[in-house]
Amino acid sequence: MTPALLLIDDNAIQAATRQTILKRAGYFVIAALNPQRALDQFQRNEFQEEIGLIITDHFMPGMTGSEFVRELRKDHTELPVLVISGMEEVEDEYAGMNISFRLKPLMPDELLSSVQTLLAASHSVR
Repeated sequence: MTPALLLIDDNAIQAATRQTILKRAGYFVIAALNPQRALDQFQRNEFQEEIGLIITDHFMPGMTGSEFVRELRKDHTELPVLVISGMEEVEDEYAGMNISFRLKPLMPDELLSSVQTLLAASHSVR
């Protein structure tokens, strides 16, 4: 069974677009518009499905993607994370956080390829 994907993006249109692309490819996707709420739910294990990969935007109100990942890594050091941003220079904020970084615009085939690669690498580690 394919693990669920947690997709975090405060832009509802981008979140819905990526969710549709991933769902059409056969993934179960949980979309969240608020990174702090998603982090809280994840840490309290409130999602019905096991999360196998997190996809997050960088610039979001209240908490950036790097702040989200920093908090996440306190308890989940190996969970695959894909960060998508339109600004290349923010990649430095993720140094040493064990993430995969992709620049926007991220075409559907690039998104799917990145997700497949991260899930395959995660599965081979287990």
